[in-house]
Amino acid sequence: MIENRKFQFSINEQAQSFAKVYLVFDRTALTGIPFTENEAAYVLKQFEENELVVVNRYDELILIAFADPLKEQGVFQEQCRKRGNEISGILCKEKISGVDIFVPAVHPQTSIALAEGLALGSYQFVKYQSATTKKRWNLEKINFVGTEVSENEMDTLAVVIEAVFIARDLVNEPASHLNAVKLAESFEAMGKMAGFSTEVFHKDKIEALKMGGLLAVNLGSIDPPTFTVMEWNPADAKNSKPIVLVGKGVVFDTGGLSLKPTKDSMDYMKCDMAGSAVVASVMYFAAKCKLPLHLIGLVPSTDNRPDGNAYAPGDVIYMHSGQTVEVLNTDAEGRLILADALSYAKDYQPQLVIDVATLTGSAAMAIGQYGIVGMGNADVQTFNGLKQSGENVYERVVEFPLWEEYGESIKSDIADMKNIGAREGGAISAGMFLAKFVDYPWIHLDIAGPAFINAADHYRTKGGTASGVRLLIDFLRGLA
Repeated sequence: MIENRKFQFSINEQAQSFAKVYLVFDRTALTGIPFTENEAAYVLKQFEENELVVVNRYDELILIAFADPLKEQGVFQEQCRKRGNEISGILCKEKISGVDIFVPAVHPQTSIALAEGLALGSYQFVKYQSATTKKRWNLEKINFVGTEVSENEMDTLAVVIEAVFIARDLVNEPASHLNAVKLAESFEAMGKMAGFSTEVFHKDKIEALKMGGLLAVNLGSIDPPTFTVMEWNPADAKNSKPIVLVGKGVVFDTGGLSLKPTKDSMDYMKCDMAGSAVVASVMYFAAKCKLPLHLIGLVPSTDNRPDGNAYAPGDVIYMHSGQTVEVLNTDAEGRLILADALSYAKDYQPQLVIDVATLTGSAAMAIGQYGIVGMGNADVQTFNGLKQSGENVYERVVEFPLWEEYGESIKSDIADMKNIGAREGGAISAGMFLAKFVDYPWIHLDIAGPAFINAADHYRTKGGTASGVRLLIDFLRGLA
């Protein structure tokens, strides 16, 4: 299930590959690029209307990309990633597996951004395609020529790419091949590969823990639920209390008895476990890179189907916390399984809890696929740190308010709360529901918009994007 695809990054003073990429910051200056007079004239002419120019000498392919250093830093770095993705598409068509990168010393860190875009844009999910024309193309080698990139930066980037690809693979895997048990087995395999511990709670343990939300959602399934606990606890951890990451693991969501329409809705619901893929992949990165932080990852997992014994609108369920919930919509299932996990997280007396979930269509409607909706009770410094990480990696976080008025819509006449609020502000009322189960610093990330896209958005390839992985890696590295 888990494919560990690695890139070979290297640093050399001389070019090693057929394809050579030059990043320039002035369209009128080609200093340091060994062009003939005619080639230089051609490139300058092309740069009048283009940001990427290709010169094919037949014995070598030269690609010249422009990025504007006058842009805000995060936008500038994102430009470099996008240029890398464009170049990746050209290399794919030419079946070129290795590339050299030349970047002027004035902006050495753009080498990393360019390489990141190259690598991320090369992702493919073709394991179920049998036609020879669909065989996988691999970009395998990226060589930095004459830049100030360090070995540590290269090694870190390589693991970031691994983590993103693993998350994308999990999200793109069809439900026919990835139920809750197999998802937990994938996390165990990741733990063995990277070095973090995993423990999987099966149905009897989940019942003993009285996780009523997870059990209710699972009632309509023929497959049992799982609850996976992942832990990375290095001897040099800088936090005395753990940081807990919680990921929604609904491997397929029909909506239950509140059935979803198929087109542009249920047909994409294999992605409803994207939050769990993010959490596991971040744990993978932390262990592989020996991040000096004590981390816990929690994933409640099931599918949500309308079988004969499925939970129904009007039901009242007892949660792990002891609170009661009136179910008015069985398609608001993610918050039920997350609530049990958030309640369980209290046992760790955490420094901070971050949950990641494809939770609401309202979040996607609010900001589309270009950002992540965030909310919570964490302090301003923590939230600002997360938002800054979002700018750094261009997985931007938009903070929504948790005003107490939004809590009015989830009040129930017969239980402690109901599982769905008003349509207006639906992403926030879902967050208010989760807030009923926390008593620690907490941030909720709704990735419903960017987690799965129907057309490629530059290096965010079609299908699962792994949105949230790079965000949390950058944030945790900042804390470490």
